[in-house]
Amino acid sequence: MAATALPPLPPQFKSIQHHLRTAQELDKREPVVAYYCRLYAMQTGMKIDSKTPECRKFLSKLMDQLEAMKKQFGDNEAITQEIVGSAHVENYALKMFLYADNEDRAGQFHKNMIKSFYTASLLIDVLTVFGELSEENAQHRKYARWKAAYIHNCLKNGETPQPGPIGMEGESFDVEREEAGSSSLHSGTTQPAAASTYEANNIPTSNYTGIHIPPGAHAPANTPAEVPHNTGVTSNTIQPAPQNIPLVDPSLYSAQSAGEVRLTPEDFARAQKYCKYAGSALQYEDVSTAVQNLQKALKLLITGRE
Repeated sequence: MAATALPPLPPQFKSIQHHLRTAQELDKREPVVAYYCRLYAMQTGMKIDSKTPECRKFLSKLMDQLEAMKKQFGDNEAITQEIVGSAHVENYALKMFLYADNEDRAGQFHKNMIKSFYTASLLIDVLTVFGELSEENAQHRKYARWKAAYIHNCLKNGETPQPGPIGMEGESFDVEREEAGSSSLHSGTTQPAAASTYEANNIPTSNYTGIHIPPGAHAPANTPAEVPHNTGVTSNTIQPAPQNIPLVDPSLYSAQSAGEVRLTPEDFARAQKYCKYAGSALQYEDVSTAVQNLQKALKLLITGRE
């Protein structure tokens, strides 16, 4: 856990306060994800305001936290190599998204799944430290934020949410106001001084019945958020769904490296990325995603093409 205490959050930085809170919650069980949450907050804060005294002081302390974590976990490849770190954060974000999505589709609506949807969207924000989001991740972020607001508002108003992907409408709720009451999404955490409204009104109305869930993905047996189980909602234990393992591409058996194939440094980097993604997927027992990425790496190395 980062030892350096942060000063009060400047009002200018209210847009990153939930990323910092997520980092604090993940310090013990997912320090790599916590590190990148802080890195995202640091980079975003620098863009917002790095000149006023209170902002400079806050960013300086946040930098101290990052340096301390980097020293503590300096032997962790997910910290020292961005490719590994990106795969780690992406897989954890997807794990949370899929937990919430499976609960939603099963009609099991409760605070923990709302928090998982919302936290997944925050972690997809964090992925921007590694570069531009893929179209798939951008779609997941929109959907997760909208679902969190939609289900929250339904439960708050005594309505039954409609499970699964449906046509989206504008939804919003004040996260801080709700966290201060009995319907807290982050129970047991310290409340920051500044308030922040989570807005989903800017999400365009769209039908998300075609939202893409990666092949072989499944919900973990336990909630990634690890909040207390006495949520007041009875829920059956979710068992991982059987995985559909993709067939090995037959062309790989007969493929032979052409004598003139020359791999560029970019090719080697992409192949390494696929292998790292495969290794990270296996941490979550996602065999299908691991097989797909390994096949991509093998094809690239053999043929020089993807």
